[in-house]
Amino acid sequence: MTEQAMDWQELTSLTRGRPFVVERVRLADSEVAIEGRFELPQLAQLNVEDQVFVTAFVRCHGSIKEMERIFGVSYPTIKARLNRITQSLDFVETDPAPPRSDVIDRLRRGEITAQQALSELEGRT
Repeated sequence: MTEQAMDWQELTSLTRGRPFVVERVRLADSEVAIEGRFELPQLAQLNVEDQVFVTAFVRCHGSIKEMERIFGVSYPTIKARLNRITQSLDFVETDPAPPRSDVIDRLRRGEITAQQALSELEGRT
């Protein structure tokens, strides 16, 4: 392999879509290299066509109408593809529920009522 950087499309072509493991990472601005087993981010694990689709969706600010225009397909086709891609991605909790012990501590300190604590513990905030 040459010193020239390889893009994801080249890598996908080289691996023919088969799963692969990254074992070495080199920092671009230095000679520091880290070796180990690194998991690819979820979006990088998608096939190239799905990566292009997700990129287009983000660039369209989530407009399915715009996606229909760009790809020349119907609303149900766009929705079906989004649903298929969604199935392959793990949900990343952006606002996780507070740990049970935090809720109980706040209740003990009198910062919340028993009803509020129950609601938080049951996930009804």
